[in-house]
Amino acid sequence: MSLLDAGTRVYAIGDVHGRFDLLEALHDAIAADLQAWPAQRSVVVHLGDYVDRGPSTHDVIERLLTPRLVASEIVCLKGNHEDCLLQFISGGADADVFLRYGGVETMASYGVHPTSPALLGHPDHLVAAFDAHLPSRHRHFLETLPLSFEIGGYFFCHAGIRPGVALERQAPRDLMWIREPFLGSTLSHGRVVVHGHTPTDAPESLPNRINVDTGAVFTGRLTAVVLEDDRRRFLTVAGGL
Repeated sequence: MSLLDAGTRVYAIGDVHGRFDLLEALHDAIAADLQAWPAQRSVVVHLGDYVDRGPSTHDVIERLLTPRLVASEIVCLKGNHEDCLLQFISGGADADVFLRYGGVETMASYGVHPTSPALLGHPDHLVAAFDAHLPSRHRHFLETLPLSFEIGGYFFCHAGIRPGVALERQAPRDLMWIREPFLGSTLSHGRVVVHGHTPTDAPESLPNRINVDTGAVFTGRLTAVVLEDDRRRFLTVAGGL
């Protein structure tokens, strides 16, 4: 049985982590794919973790706010790194945790350098400086990201789901942060779960889940799964580390 309606194609993109160059290249590859094989309805789903670690968080978010894609619909989901960033600027997360997660690179992309003498060792000043440099439209984008998206026989989220819990009852933290027992589960989840969050050398294509996080910031490879009818294929772009 087909998992998507006839004429519908979905492209789900893994963790970007500030690699604007790879995001641009993958968007170009998707546009070329659609031009070569047009679809009546095309949906691009970004699975979260746009920020941290890589050098260009600002540019990644700006591109997601002003996409160049020719797809019919674009969906952006929230990842655990967006969650951590929002907790940091609201004063609900330890600055050291945010910085260790790649916040140094994120802040630098907005012109804030946390190791400067005026900010080093002053968490309150650090939060205030970053909040002042984060454009309101970027903050609104981050604050309003949905946690999941469903279409046909697929369920999209950043990290995964809690096995045995109905999809509509999943906890936000699990959707953004879970690894086990999700990754090791062989249960049917009602829909095929498409996720990122856990980097692997190559995309994982299993009966109950698809993982498209190929570690862009570590490996220089960004991947999208292409879903159509009951078929799966992958698009991967590569660039320098």
